[in-house]
Amino acid sequence: MNSRNSGPRSIDHPVDRAEGTSSIANSSTKNGSVDTRASVAERVFVDTNVVIYACDRGAGDRRVRAREVLAPLLRERRAVISTQVLQEFFAAITRKLHVPAEQARRYVEKWMRIDVVVVRPEIVLGAIDLHRLHTVSFWDALVIKSAAVAGCGRVLSEDLNHRQVIDGVTIENPFR
Repeated sequence: MNSRNSGPRSIDHPVDRAEGTSSIANSSTKNGSVDTRASVAERVFVDTNVVIYACDRGAGDRRVRAREVLAPLLRERRAVISTQVLQEFFAAITRKLHVPAEQARRYVEKWMRIDVVVVRPEIVLGAIDLHRLHTVSFWDALVIKSAAVAGCGRVLSEDLNHRQVIDGVTIENPFR
């Protein structure tokens, strides 16, 4: 996410592509019934850095990897983010990637099409407790608590310890 020039970085949005193939989210089994087991069992929380890399055309291999990981989650409607991720995404792409605010707003609106955990006061208090009990920053604890509240078994993030389990949520660094 390093941007040395002052001009806007070229970005695009993986949700656009996922919507074009969204029929997979309602894929049928051989007998015609809808198979929802994977979507119920495997909701995955996506941290801000993965979301940014997926959109940033200048992110190289990280962009490719972020899109590989996100594609099935978006198609199958298993990706989850939070209002915190939306806020951090907007701040990062406007500040670091120099995306104009009106364009960044449209990207945020697109991310709002997937499951979004609204960070409520109880989640903040739970994050404070996680921060106190584990060696994670408050902001990372807020991601983990949001994932736990949403029923996610995994968080995709490069900011936390790979394979660490906190509050029943396993951290997975997709770039390792």
